[in-house]
Order: sequence, then C-alpha cells, then structure tokens
Amino acid sequence: MKLLITVVASIFLWCSSVSSASAQDVSYYGFEPDITTNYLKEGNDYRLGFIRVAIEVMVPDPSYISVVEHHAPLLRNAFVSILSTATERQVRTMTGRDQLRLKCVERAQELMQQETGNPVIRDVIFTKYIYQ
Repeated sequence: MKLLITVVASIFLWCSSVSSASAQDVSYYGFEPDITTNYLKEGNDYRLGFIRVAIEVMVPDPSYISVVEHHAPLLRNAFVSILSTATERQVRTMTGRDQLRLKCVERAQELMQQETGNPVIRDVIFTKYIYQ
C-alpha cells in the first residue's frame, strides 16, 4: 500500500512539474562577441582596468528573441555604458557585480519599453566575467 501511494505521489509531482515547465517557456539570447571595456581603477595613478563579460538575456517567450535580436545594438551599447562607468569596487566584489547586473536589467527593460511598448526582457545573466 505504501508503495502504491509513493508511486501515485511521484506521478502527481512529475505531472505538475511538467505542466509548470511548459507554462514558463523562457528563451535566451546571447550577445556575441563578449563585451570588453575598461573601468577606472581606484588610487592615485588612475590606471585603467579591463573587464570582459559574456551577457545573455532571458525573455519570457521564444517569439521575443527576434525583437531582442533586432534591438541588440541598442542593448549592447547600454551594457557597455554601464560596465565602462563601473568603479573598481563594483567590478571586483560580488555585491557590486550583482548591482551592475541589476542596472543592466533595469536599463534593458526601459529601452525595450520605449522601443516596443513591452519590457520584453525578464533577466540579464553574466555567463562569463573576467576582470584585470
């Protein structure tokens, strides 16, 4: 009897996870090539540091990929502007990195709202993050 209940519960959980997975059919668009820019290092010598970031954006519907692709130069420019004005502390710390990512999400949603009337982008993901 316990085995039957376990099997029925497992089937129920599997079915509910399959239906929720299909309800959230997200897609991703990756910007190629990686974004490479500089940031100002702190201190008296005003040396430049370099950052290289691979960025992917998450969209809630696969049909939005073509919209993001069409506006990719605008989005890429926004990402470069945000990353190039970052401080050394933002670039080197986890909290700073997350702040930069959230700024990218916010700015991308603003731009897409202006251009299409829909924020389109759900999230921005840094898949590669290298600084020197």
